[in-house]
Amino acid sequence: MRSLILTTATRYLLPLMLLFSVFILFRGHDDPGGGFIGGLVASAAFALYGFAYGMPEARRVLLFDPLKLIGVGLLTAVASGLISPIVEGRPFMASIWGKQEYAALGKLGTPLMFDIGVYITVIGVTLLIILTLAEEDGEQDEGIN
Repeated sequence: MRSLILTTATRYLLPLMLLFSVFILFRGHDDPGGGFIGGLVASAAFALYGFAYGMPEARRVLLFDPLKLIGVGLLTAVASGLISPIVEGRPFMASIWGKQEYAALGKLGTPLMFDIGVYITVIGVTLLIILTLAEEDGEQDEGIN
């Protein structure tokens, strides 16, 4: 049985939580926060949506397979570390910062790219665990009836 209150609240909370997770991501390369915490908030948004509407619907709203998110996130994080040896001949994971500072973001650089990779990876890993466990639990519940 679905709760009318939960489904209605989730419809409004999902975009707000995703927006807040992106805020935490972009704030994190200068202040506390970053890719890991932002990824957890985004995963919590999709998990809440799954609890309200069912896990298959949450997978549909996610648009991407969590395994693909993990791969893209890891590639992004590793690519951020390879930029400095390729471009400037500096060690792996040495940061490169842009010269221009942006009002809402501050200076952009490879640490932000690394945070984006972590953000995507955390979303993929967390949702893979949550969705898999929830779907297995649903299969066990169906077998009992």
